[in-house]
Amino acid sequence: MAALSSAAAPLRVATWNINSVRLRAPLLAGVVEALDPDVLCLQETKTPDEHFPHEAAAALGYEHRVITGMKGYNGVAVLSRHPLTVLPDGQDWCGKGDCRHLGVSVDLPGGPVEVHNFYVPAGGDVPDPAVNPKFAHKLDFVAEVTAWTAGRGQARRAVLVGDLNIAPMEHDVWSHKQMAGVVSHTPVEVEAITRWQEAGKWYDALRHFVPAEEKLYTWWSYRAKDWRAANRGRRLDHVWVSQDLAPGLKRHAVLKDARDWVQTSDHVPVLVEIAV
Repeated sequence: MAALSSAAAPLRVATWNINSVRLRAPLLAGVVEALDPDVLCLQETKTPDEHFPHEAAAALGYEHRVITGMKGYNGVAVLSRHPLTVLPDGQDWCGKGDCRHLGVSVDLPGGPVEVHNFYVPAGGDVPDPAVNPKFAHKLDFVAEVTAWTAGRGQARRAVLVGDLNIAPMEHDVWSHKQMAGVVSHTPVEVEAITRWQEAGKWYDALRHFVPAEEKLYTWWSYRAKDWRAANRGRRLDHVWVSQDLAPGLKRHAVLKDARDWVQTSDHVPVLVEIAV
């Protein structure tokens, strides 16, 4: 990994599948109080752009916002304390126009940093693309993003975050054996996300702090009567950084307590702090 200047400033980037930004806008204050992110990336905002709660974001200090949303489904947003520029090579993945990716450049004193915010399709329940169009779409989406990533070459001064809806490692799920045939942890999905990561030479920032042999979750199902006691989690939310930023990784946080908030998401916010 490349050396990093000792004068590099910290950048705190958080990601959260908020599962309806209009419903859960009041919860953003709790995220900011707990994590204090400079850049907050949201997925599954579920609202068209004209109804995005800009006032709530601005009141929390996020003067710079880039959003792309649609009624009732999907949608991503980037909220920032620093000026943002939308990257010119935005993509309409699989030709669906379903608002699953934002790429921005964050204007920082030490130079711009790219941030990519992704919401990968969940894929439905049946891990067979021949009979499940949602699973086929998921695999096609990741394959298309991987080809795009390979065409761009190794990522530099960049961060990729989001709900990638794949838990690739053995201890990213509560039971590797029982989850091996379940969408989000099947071998074909694990292979797909690994190819994507390798295409950009992305570095797994969360596993930088939490060794691969330790359990690490960011999602717990609504179906669990007592999610803490059952603890049948999955790591679906990810933070990857380019190799040149990896030496600047300072800390991470998984805001597990957010899973107990009233009317909360089934995902919890995740943060990584990097000297950039």
